[in-house]
Amino acid sequence: MMNTLKVSPLDSAPAYETDDARWKAVRARDAAADGHFVYAVRTTGAYSHPSSGTRLPKRENVEFFPSAVAAESAGYQPSRRGRRGRSSTAAERTAIVRRACQWIESSETPPRLEDLAEKVGMSPFHFHRLFKAEMGLTPKAYSSACRARKLREELSAPQSSITDAIYSAGFNSNSRYYEGSSERLGMCARDYRAGGAGVVIRFAVGQCSLGAILVAQSRRGVCAILLGDDPEMLLRDLQDQFPKSHLVGGDAEFERLVAQVVGFIEEPSIGLNLPLDVRGTAFQERVWRALREVPPGETVSYSEIAGRIGSPNAVRAVAQACGANRLAVAIPCHRVVRRDGDISGYRWGVDRKRELLRRETRG
Repeated sequence: MMNTLKVSPLDSAPAYETDDARWKAVRARDAAADGHFVYAVRTTGAYSHPSSGTRLPKRENVEFFPSAVAAESAGYQPSRRGRRGRSSTAAERTAIVRRACQWIESSETPPRLEDLAEKVGMSPFHFHRLFKAEMGLTPKAYSSACRARKLREELSAPQSSITDAIYSAGFNSNSRYYEGSSERLGMCARDYRAGGAGVVIRFAVGQCSLGAILVAQSRRGVCAILLGDDPEMLLRDLQDQFPKSHLVGGDAEFERLVAQVVGFIEEPSIGLNLPLDVRGTAFQERVWRALREVPPGETVSYSEIAGRIGSPNAVRAVAQACGANRLAVAIPCHRVVRRDGDISGYRWGVDRKRELLRRETRG
């Protein structure tokens, strides 16, 4: 078990760097030490905060942890008198993951799981489980999403070379980047910078009971499902996304894919399982992943989605991520409503949103 508080670059300089200093704070019931660490008693299996009024244990039975989460991960339970409530522990979990996210985002190269866990004073196993529970994705997946976002930002800066953009995004060699370049951008970096020049995107425009529908597919998967009243406007929207890509009208085989999407819109109970080409920021992809976990016939609020991805205060950002979704019905942002249940805005129209929900909840 860990008994040394590790200091990370994200921490302010702690006032309780040694076990001796922590024990002194415990004996003094120092309230200023609360939030810096907790102490656990091996003989009782419980942990407390420094200012707790619990009976003072023997020093040899005490070990220290940087947080209540770390203590619970080691098998300890909060003491009766020292318990501050589960809501406090939940907030602490969120704070730990937020710090880890900040470190991932600020690191020049992807940090190892072991290093991240050490920074927050947890075992790799428990940290990995906590991070995934809070964020909806693993630390490695979050790191990959951050690098993809940085790469898109660097490639959007014309003054930097493609090689510089790759290194600035955290890839320590060109070969490491090219191993998975198509998964990060849907195309090579040079084509992405050129607005999708040379990239083939097949598409087809059709009609369904909700109006016009456009379905487009890159070599990675379906990259757009757009709904509207004007087919030409839908095609223009696709062109704006990849202004220099090579758009090719779908053949009979591709039109069967469109028919599959239309069939799902008309009868949601048949389900829809398609390979998707999802491109967004790390935050957007967290939101979209959470949306895909909402079952048909159910709705959630924006605040619920914010809570599920570990960002309870990011309600407005969740709404913006829903608005940025280009994969109607495949990423079901229509299942998100206001807290009072009211049907709120929808990229493709509130009437379509209401009708999609009606179809999913009918008998």
